Formats: sequence, structure tokens, C-alpha cells
Amino acid sequence: MKMGFLSSGMMLAFAAFSSFSVSDAFSKLLAGAVDPFEVAFSGGVFGFLIIPFIRRRDESYLDIFSPQRPGMWIVRAIATFAATAASVEAFMLLPMPEALSLMFLMPLFVTILSVTLLHEKVSAWAWVSVIVGFIGVLIVLRPGMRALHLGHLCALIAAVANAVGVIAYRLAGNNTPRLSLFGSSLFGPLVGDGLLMLAHAHWPHGLKTWFFLFGYGFLAALGQLLMMVATARAPANRVALPQYSQMLWAVVFSYFLFHQALDGWTFVGIIVVTFSGMLNWIRQRIRYEHLAFEERRAARHRMEHEASI
Repeated sequence: MKMGFLSSGMMLAFAAFSSFSVSDAFSKLLAGAVDPFEVAFSGGVFGFLIIPFIRRRDESYLDIFSPQRPGMWIVRAIATFAATAASVEAFMLLPMPEALSLMFLMPLFVTILSVTLLHEKVSAWAWVSVIVGFIGVLIVLRPGMRALHLGHLCALIAAVANAVGVIAYRLAGNNTPRLSLFGSSLFGPLVGDGLLMLAHAHWPHGLKTWFFLFGYGFLAALGQLLMMVATARAPANRVALPQYSQMLWAVVFSYFLFHQALDGWTFVGIIVVTFSGMLNWIRQRIRYEHLAFEERRAARHRMEHEASI
């Protein structure tokens, strides 16, 4: 039964990250047709369609507007606004694998913020993982050998903003209603991107444009819903592992949908970045197996002791 829960949790996580990946592809398909801030704003609008599936029976829709810790709610909203706006711009300007390789620096920033703000102890394995990931990003970008532009900066901002959002979730505590957590991720883009898009926004034209906007917003929200369910069925380290399947989606989309070929060094960097994420999961797996072995040995000793009495 336990393995079943783990399997279903990981499958839901794979589905969530697939949903995120297709959502990102929709945002890139809108490049040149819709203002990036307007695209990010649509994510908040269409995200409301998911709320009925998130709300528990004992929760009120008013929980969206009544956070238990208003300060953390505002921080999460601002972080989500910055992350969505920056990631949409990054995907529009960069090949998807290149943008993702920078966004995968989020664990590095989470580790730094955990140490500085939460005073958490971080293992040597975790530091090795984030350092290897940083080296992989340097291989992809090769600063000094190629020009860096706004797209790279936006991807970096998205990584930092997502890390701030993770820390804000931790500080909010486990008793925060799910609607409150989800509400902050909707109102951030609605207010922030809504204000920024006023200067350049226009009514989208054509059924295809509306389909892409809906696909971006709805699938991003669906991914969050699937992640909520996945984390309830599997340990956090198992749920985080499928995140790196996004890179596979990005490479496929880059070649076959956007016709943006990647050079050899970029592939090497992507492999290093992906391996950095695997390192931490390997450490967690070894620790889990060790604890399980110790529990089985202790149980066997208890049974032998009881049999000898």
C-alpha cells in the first residue's frame, strides 16, 4: 500500500510538471502577439477555474481573502507576480531549455535563504548539489563567450522570486488554508501584471490567441492543483524529483515546435544541471533506505527477544 501511494504521488507530480511545461510552451507561442504582462495576467484570470476543485468542504471561498498571516500572503503574492511576469518574458526571449536551466537555480537560492532567514542547517550534500547546478548553468550560458540579454535576467529573476515564494510558504506554517495559499498565487499576477499591462494591453484577436491564453493560465493552475494532491500522497523529495522532466519537455518543444536547435555545450550544461537535482534525491533515497533497514533490524531484534523469553 505504501508503494502504491508513492507511485501515485510521483505520477501526479509528473502530470503536474507536464502541465507546467505545456503551459510554458503556450506562453512562448504568444510571443509577439500579446504583451508578456497580459499573458501573465491571464494566468490569474483562468486560474480561478481551479478553485472549486481545491476548496475543502470545511473551507469558505472567503478564505482566499482572509490569510492567517497577511504579511506572508503579501510576500507570496508579490513573489508569484514577479515569477510569472519574469518567466513569461524569459520563455518568449530564450529557447525553453536555456530559460529552464537558469530557473533551476531556484534550489540554490532556497538553500541560501534557508540558511540566512530561517537559520536552517543545510547538509554538505545539498551544498554540493546546488554548486554542481550552478556550474551547469555557467556551462549553458558561457558568460564572456556569448551575449547575455534581458531574457537571461528575467529567468534569473524568476528563480529568485520562486525561491522567495518557497520560503514564504514555509513561514506561513502548515495550518494555512489551501485556498489562502492558492489565492495569493492568483492575486499577485492579477494585481501586479494587471497594472503593468495597462500601457500596452489590447484585446486579444483570434480564436488561436484565446486558446493559447486559456491553455497557459488553466494548465498553470492545474499543475498547482496536481502538485497539492501529489504532496499529500508522497514524500516531498519524491514529488520534487519529476521536476527535471520539464527539461525533456523543453528540449522536445525547442526542436519540434519552435525549431530552435541547441549546441553541444548547452546539452552538456543541461545534463549537469539535471544531475545536480538528482544528487539531492540520491542522498534522500540512501537515507530513506538506511532508516528502513534500521527499522527492520530493530523489529527483528524485538521479535527474537520476545521469542527467547
